[in-house]
Amino acid sequence: MSASAAVDKVTIYGADWCGDCRRSKALLDGLGVDYDYVDTEAVEDAADRARAISGRTNIPVVVFPDGSHLVEPSDPELRAKLPRN
Repeated sequence: MSASAAVDKVTIYGADWCGDCRRSKALLDGLGVDYDYVDTEAVEDAADRARAISGRTNIPVVVFPDGSHLVEPSDPELRAKLPRN
């Protein structure tokens, strides 16, 4: 992923086995939000990148276009943080 891609789109660092990751992806899909999904198990340095962003090992790490992030957000937290179109 290029640096410019992270600037204009939501990015989720997660794993297929993670229920919170699946829930967050389902919310974004339902709202029609365009996002990049980075699988922390399939992409070699993805878990390290997620940890560097959040300072934690929890997932999902959701990074927003403004550079802010949430870790394991609830649906209301994630919805409230999404950019308004």
